[in-house]
Amino acid sequence: LLPKKVEALPDRRVVAVSAGGAHSLALTADGTVWSWGGGGFGQLGHGDQQHQWQPKEVEAFATQRVVATSAGTDLCIAITSDGAIFTWGEGRHGCLGHGVDLSNQLLPKKIEVWSRE
Repeated sequence: LLPKKVEALPDRRVVAVSAGGAHSLALTADGTVWSWGGGGFGQLGHGDQQHQWQPKEVEAFATQRVVATSAGTDLCIAITSDGAIFTWGEGRHGCLGHGVDLSNQLLPKKIEVWSRE
């Protein structure tokens, strides 16, 4: 098997990628987050638990610029240009950082403990 170019983002300059257990993230130069793969815990951030076979924009960040992302086994994390940290996906064991809320997050949710408000 040989690597194959992801053709779904032809007009976007991808500046970072991250692979989770069965899903992937791409961050483009304009601060847009894209996800695809298995979504069983909401780790794609599209508000559901569906699988996506092609990169799809994580629309929750439409009004923000993301500067960094990372994918874990069944979760994701992102940092926005204003320093806010968001997580989504499997919440078991408190790994999303939302205190006693251990539920799966189907959309990116801000970690309030680091809120600069």
